[in-house]
Amino acid sequence: MGRITVRRRVTRFTVGERSRTREDFLAAEEPLEIRVGGRALAITMRTPGHDFELAAGFLVSEGVISRGDQFASARYCAGATEEGLNTYNVLDVVLAEGVAPPDPSLERNFFTTSSCGLCGKASIDAVRTLSQYETASDPLVVSSELLASFPDVLRSQQEVFEKTGGLHAAALFDGRTGRLLVLREDVGRHNAVDKVVGWAVTADLLPLAGTVLMVSGRASFELVQKASMAGIPVLAAVSAPSSLAAELAEEMGITLVGFLRGSTMNVYSRTDRVDDGFSTDSVEQTPVSSLMAQDDHTEPESLQKVTAR
Repeated sequence: MGRITVRRRVTRFTVGERSRTREDFLAAEEPLEIRVGGRALAITMRTPGHDFELAAGFLVSEGVISRGDQFASARYCAGATEEGLNTYNVLDVVLAEGVAPPDPSLERNFFTTSSCGLCGKASIDAVRTLSQYETASDPLVVSSELLASFPDVLRSQQEVFEKTGGLHAAALFDGRTGRLLVLREDVGRHNAVDKVVGWAVTADLLPLAGTVLMVSGRASFELVQKASMAGIPVLAAVSAPSSLAAELAEEMGITLVGFLRGSTMNVYSRTDRVDDGFSTDSVEQTPVSSLMAQDDHTEPESLQKVTAR
């Protein structure tokens, strides 16, 4: 798995038994500097892999872009080493012609940690980024039975977590069919979501109407915000949401599901989108998967725009 995992010798202690030394796998964590047009925008701590998607999703979250055709290309640059070597930890994004560069106020001159997607914001006002997509009117209705199946699918697809036990995951599901569209892992839950959104950007699928974003941890304010910026109407988490996450979800018309475990779940906003099986009303849906020209194993044509050197 390359730089995604790191081998390390550890000593395991068990009470009442002799300690043993063995090799273990750790989830890799390295900084990624994101530049736009050669100008530094942010540094985030992430698990290497799907970096182009991470950058694209981050730009959607920050309101810099909102469509796939606004993301022209990305390439790795030489790192800040004395030898000027390419460490694959500096990524420069080129926006499409006519797309305004990020406002200088967005620049974050210090690290965004792997646990916080909002660190470095200059003000409280900057935290609440307005989306170009309106999620309140999304007609998606998803059955509680289908929602309850998503955590098991998420867990079964977490390949790196299986080896390290130290990664968050985010997955995007078609809300009508339950089809898994994409899953990404990262040490930062916000990075995992950005990678999912970035995948949709490179496939030119925004807005993500009719979809469910499933996350392996808790649902925080920034995750609701990222869902809103991508036009995702349902956010589900296996753990608890924060109070501010619930407030923002209500304001944005997003269905927020927490404690999704086994056959039970708590719905904190827009409960009308969750069908418990006792309602006779139904809504016709057009799944995102029907908009995709490629099959599960074929990269979208738009990915060919992304280059590396």
